[in-house]
Parts: sequence; structure tokens; C-alpha cells
Amino acid sequence: MELVLNQRQEQSLTMTFQLRQAIELLQYSTYDLYQYIKEKELENPLIELEEHSKDFSSVEKSTRNVSSSSTKQLIDYVKGRDICKREKLYQEAKLYYKKKEDQQLLYHIIYNLDDNGYFHITDQDPFNEKAIERGIHLLQQIGPVGIGARSLQECLILQVMYEFPEEKLVQALLEDHFDLLANRKWNEIARLMKISLADVKEMYDFIQALDPKPSFSCSNDSIEYVNPDIIVEYKEGNFTYYLNDGYLPEIHFNNEYAGLLQEKDETSKYINNQYTQYKWLLSSIEQRRSTILKIVKVLLEKQRKFFTEGYSSLKPLTLKEVAMEIDMHESTISRATMHKVIQTPRGSFDLKSLFTSKLETADGSSISQTEVKELLANFIKNENKTKPLSDQKIADYLNTENGINISRRTISKYREELNIPSSSLRKEISI
Repeated sequence: MELVLNQRQEQSLTMTFQLRQAIELLQYSTYDLYQYIKEKELENPLIELEEHSKDFSSVEKSTRNVSSSSTKQLIDYVKGRDICKREKLYQEAKLYYKKKEDQQLLYHIIYNLDDNGYFHITDQDPFNEKAIERGIHLLQQIGPVGIGARSLQECLILQVMYEFPEEKLVQALLEDHFDLLANRKWNEIARLMKISLADVKEMYDFIQALDPKPSFSCSNDSIEYVNPDIIVEYKEGNFTYYLNDGYLPEIHFNNEYAGLLQEKDETSKYINNQYTQYKWLLSSIEQRRSTILKIVKVLLEKQRKFFTEGYSSLKPLTLKEVAMEIDMHESTISRATMHKVIQTPRGSFDLKSLFTSKLETADGSSISQTEVKELLANFIKNENKTKPLSDQKIADYLNTENGINISRRTISKYREELNIPSSSLRKEISI
């Protein structure tokens, strides 16, 4: 075998570290960008930041519910340690039950509840099922009734047992025919329990009033504020828009290092590299700003009815269409719209949600996915509850009455996205 040495010339596209960072920076929210700039200040001695402390308070409010008053001291912002609701419940258990074994059992149950108040048995549980059941019944004396249940069925039974002991028939329905109840088999329930459909409906309405999630999560109940990245305002018949980045610090060059840029030593190489990073940061931030504003301008042109009338008036619009309008790649538009909140006269929205796919209609025009979901939700809301239509019949109706070419599978998908149950689970009792 002969070894041959060949020489050839090729072109290839290599993504540099700076290009990768620029792409990453494009998809940052404004607050993420603020954090990134602060990190760069620590890394690069040539970067000096001039903070806008007055405006920055609004960003703090987006993550912490604190006052922005300048008259308060920093110590006023230090939040006291809230007692966790689990801890509070356990403290009550210790006061109510004095036996050490009861306290240990309740400690295990309370600190293994999920945020909905349910307890899930695992193979590693130090207590057997009988002990756990005893602990759950002890817990009903001090916590929200139904807490500690191992299933929805048990949760509802506990509430009837402890709060409505006289409702024996409801308890029997929950214990013996829960699956039939979940699947709305009204006639089957009436036959097996030897009662009328009117009685079944009365019991069903009663169960509907019970709490399926006796939650007591330890989450912080303080108000969370959304800090928009883009603000659109309507003034005197015209829309104005701008980036909500007034709190971003101004980036300045540290003139103390200016003399080292012209030297010819190792220090100069380092300083020149940092200077390149400094210029790249300014350029990338400006490019990000310009790209976002171009996108918002197109959105205002294409989705004007959305900004004046609301979400139901959202028109079909894809990332590709916007990319063609501003002569950029579709992936650039995708990154620039990620993690951004736009504040409009109709409310605040995820910027990405203003892009929606389209469905064809019989007359050759198109309708947005959002509009179809609105039609679907309204149709189901006003349907005959005793005879709800199947997904196929809804698809046929929208095709016939609205001229929308849509399949049964798409109706099913949209219905699930809207958290609407199937026709069998929407059926109400006909008396």
C-alpha cells in the first residue's frame, strides 16, 4: 500500500467563543443581561459601570417584595424567617399529642407531604401501612381535613367522615363506586345503589363542594412582580414602544489602562485582549437592542388588532415571516424572543406567545391557532352538558359552520392544552 500526501483547501464555518457568547446574550431577559454585565465587570478591569440606583429598585421588586423608599435602611429589607406551615403543623401536633411515638409518626407524615397535602408511601417508610393510617386519622384533628390522604378518593372520604358524618350515602358512593363517579357513569351508579338520578346528582354536587387539594405548601406568599423587557404604550391614537432597560448600568472604559494599550509586552497583550472584550460587549448589547426593537416593530404592524383588542384577536404569524421582514435568520428571531415579557395596553405576555401557527379555512384564508382555541372553548362552554359532543363532531361543526379545516386529533390536542376533559367526562346528569 502506497502512502500519498495530498494538499487541499477547504472553507468551513467555525463558531468562535465570542459568537457563541453573542448568541447566548441575545436570548437573555433584561434582568439576566444586568447580571451578565455585572459578571463582566468583575472579569474585565477595563470595564467601569455607572449604576442607575433609582431605576434599579423596579428590578429588585420583580424578585423581592420590598419597598423602594430611599428613607429606609438596608436592615428594613431583611425579611424575618417565616415559620414554615409544615413546622407550624408539627408544633400543633406536639401540643395535641403527648406520646413520643405519636409525635414521631406525625413528624414522618407531615414532612413527607407534597404541596397538595398528600402523603405518598415508599418502600423506605419506617412505619407500616397500619401505623400510617392511624397517623393520618390523628392528623385530621389538627390539620385541614383531608390532609395526609394517599389518594383523591381517601381525601374526599376523610372530609365526609370528619365534617359530614351524617352523609352515609355519600361516603358509600366514594368508597364503593369511586371509579364510576370519576367516569360519570350516572345510570350505573343509580342502578347499583338503587337510588334515582336526582339523588345521584345531589350527591355529585355535594362532592364537588369538597376540597380535592387541602394544600399547605411552604411557598412564600409574598407578591411577585413581573418586570417587562419591552413596553408598548398607546398614546393619542399611536403606538410607541421601547426596551425597559433604563436600569442597566452604563458601561465605560477605565482610562487608567489606556496607556498600556500601546505597549509591546505581555501586559499589553492582556490589556488589548480585554479591550477587545470590552468593545465586543458594547457591540453585542447594541445588536441585541436593535434586533428586539425590529421584531417589536414588525409585531405592531402584523398584530395590531391584538394590541388594541386582546389575545383573541391574535393573527397567524410565524418566526419565519418575521425573519423575512427584517432580513434575519429564523433562529435569530427565536433566540431574541426567548425569556422576554412584553407589556401592552391589554396586559403583559410572553413575547413568544405572539407567534402562532395557522389553519386553512374553506375560503382560502387562514385563522390562528389561538382563535381556533377560543372558538373551541366557547363552543364547549355553551354545549348541551347532558349530551356533550365528541372531538370528531366538534371538528365537523367547525368545518361546516366556520369553514375551518381541522382534524379530530387537532381538536383533541387543543382541548387537552385548554385542560378541557373529553366528552364522556363532561357529561352531566340528565334528570
